[in-house]
Amino acid sequence: MYLSKLTLNPNNRRVQRELANPYELHRTLMASFPATLPEGERVLFRVDVDDHTGVPTVLLQSHTAPDWAWLGDPRANGYLLRAPESKLFELTFITGQMLTFHLRANPTVKHSAPGERQGRRDPLYREEDQLKWLERKATDGGFRPVRVSVLKEGNTYGRQPVKEVAEDITETGEDAEKGPRVHKLTLHAVRFEGVLQVTDPDKLWKTIQRGIGPGKGLGFGLLSLAPPR
Repeated sequence: MYLSKLTLNPNNRRVQRELANPYELHRTLMASFPATLPEGERVLFRVDVDDHTGVPTVLLQSHTAPDWAWLGDPRANGYLLRAPESKLFELTFITGQMLTFHLRANPTVKHSAPGERQGRRDPLYREEDQLKWLERKATDGGFRPVRVSVLKEGNTYGRQPVKEVAEDITETGEDAEKGPRVHKLTLHAVRFEGVLQVTDPDKLWKTIQRGIGPGKGLGFGLLSLAPPR
């Protein structure tokens, strides 16, 4: 798999627009991949902002090698502060192993009504419910949270064409404006950080590849792991 790092220019207007609408950022990132992705591909990304400098960084994970050449070109009008970075990686785990983790997630609960093709996803706002959500995902994902801190970012809003709305996104209505119909999106962002214990190495590796929770195409679900400090 590949892990890429993009250091965005916070003063660039395009960067500012895309950080305000995760769907637009998603479109820019996906321009570095084939229009038709290989079977089984899952592109995951997360935006981290440096507390001291305010510089946003995109971490992106993919099976396919991205082509960032156009973003590093001067004609990209200063979108990046430095050249894109990419590296190959593969992780192996041992049952019982302890690792630090970082996950930006969109914890939700799905409600279905009779006759509905898709259920409605509502954000989980209480920390107690968010931690229970993480426990459920961990049980299915091959790990056990040992120590967890929760940072609530709050709601993120965006707009997405109706035909491209993913099944795992919370919708909050439609625009009545003329032109292409769009859905307004509400994504409740929560960051989980702490220490986890590996319970099933194979399941955990699959979890890393597919991501955790809804909103995976819009900056959620990327699970980052590192040795304990």
